[in-house]
Amino acid sequence: MATVTRENIGLLTDKLTVTLNKEDYLSGFEQSLKKYAKTANIPGFRKGMVPAGLVKKMYGQSVFTDEVLRTVEKELNTYLNNEQLDIFAQPLPLDNDARALDMNNPADVSFAFEIGLKPSFDIDTKKIKVTRYVIDVTEEMINQEVERLQIRNGKMTEPEAVAGDENVLNVKFIECDDNGNEIEGGISKDNSLLVKYFEASFRKNFIGKKNNDTAVLQLDKAFEDKEKEAILADLGLTPADGNRYFKLLITKVGLVEKAEMNAEFFAAVYPNAEITTAEDFRAEVKKEIENYYAQQARNQIHDQIYHHLVDHTSMDFPESFLKRWLQTGGEKQKTTEEAEQEYPTFINQLKWTLVSSKLAADNKIEVHPDDIREFAKQQLFSYMGGQLGALGDNQQWVDDYANRMMQDRKYVEESYHRISTEKLFGLLESQVTAKEESISAEAFAEKLHHHHH
Repeated sequence: MATVTRENIGLLTDKLTVTLNKEDYLSGFEQSLKKYAKTANIPGFRKGMVPAGLVKKMYGQSVFTDEVLRTVEKELNTYLNNEQLDIFAQPLPLDNDARALDMNNPADVSFAFEIGLKPSFDIDTKKIKVTRYVIDVTEEMINQEVERLQIRNGKMTEPEAVAGDENVLNVKFIECDDNGNEIEGGISKDNSLLVKYFEASFRKNFIGKKNNDTAVLQLDKAFEDKEKEAILADLGLTPADGNRYFKLLITKVGLVEKAEMNAEFFAAVYPNAEITTAEDFRAEVKKEIENYYAQQARNQIHDQIYHHLVDHTSMDFPESFLKRWLQTGGEKQKTTEEAEQEYPTFINQLKWTLVSSKLAADNKIEVHPDDIREFAKQQLFSYMGGQLGALGDNQQWVDDYANRMMQDRKYVEESYHRISTEKLFGLLESQVTAKEESISAEAFAEKLHHHHH
């Protein structure tokens, strides 16, 4: 009769030994041979009429080995299911050599496996302290957003020549030398830029320029870092290529006439709000900016909670087992050095998986099909710019879209994870201790830039 024994061989690491008597696998071996004989296709014999002795001679050893390994796997899985062990991944074999199996000398056999056990740990979310940042929305921020909306809803005109920073230039970047001589086989790419995207001292080169005029520039000197990064990416270049020269051919000069602050403009920006005055419009803009930063501040609280849980939840890991699994558990085998290099990042991710799974289970976080369906509708709503409310009750096509997305397995899995995470952080946010702190938009952006995971 088959037996499975368990012994501890390290921190959260146990060894399982599956021992089979020959009686545990011999009858299965004989049955497998008979099945093989019925389907074997051997020249000179009709299908199903191959002598059993010939089948055993030709294929017996491989069938024998497969049957022994199948029986070992079955006994191992039965043990794991019965014992309900909370383990990482699948058991890893330990020094097992199936080549030693001999169908002519059936005997008792033992196969050993290593398992990594998940650690136990405690979490007290009420001890977590976070800062809820309240971003100061200034008049300047409102002015900038109002101007952006006026430009976005304005009309494009085509003046004869460039007059200032707000002109739009349709241009062709043509690679050249420092004298403006085009390089044969060099880069040639169209783009559209505002004059104010160029470095301040370079902008004067465009004043008075018309269609078909040119300007020679060196990328490093013509653009500040942020704009240069975008231009380099568009040209298929790297930061090291900033010393290259380009001739800029102007193909069209444009200028956006800002939309006037009137009822037509207000309705275009906020179709579902009845705004009649500039003061009300600015108040709506301010509210929208505040809502945006409130969500950003909420995301930042979630980031603080995440880091506290990962950095301050103490737990042990079966290190040697997990490193072995990193090497052998994926589609592609990894070297010992690669596993060592990946291990710290892998452990952080694993730690968060264990923590979030425990919190979700303890707090009974569940995601229902209706949650995913509603999530799909809200995504469509955001894609349409928040205008679905204008459809009134006639939204059958929205329901149809949500139902279609429910048939997409990948979408459902990704949505399930996102919704579960949002529900978990929403709950944690209500459990932690938060203190409010006023902060400027610039200082808050700096925090976001330097504190991410």
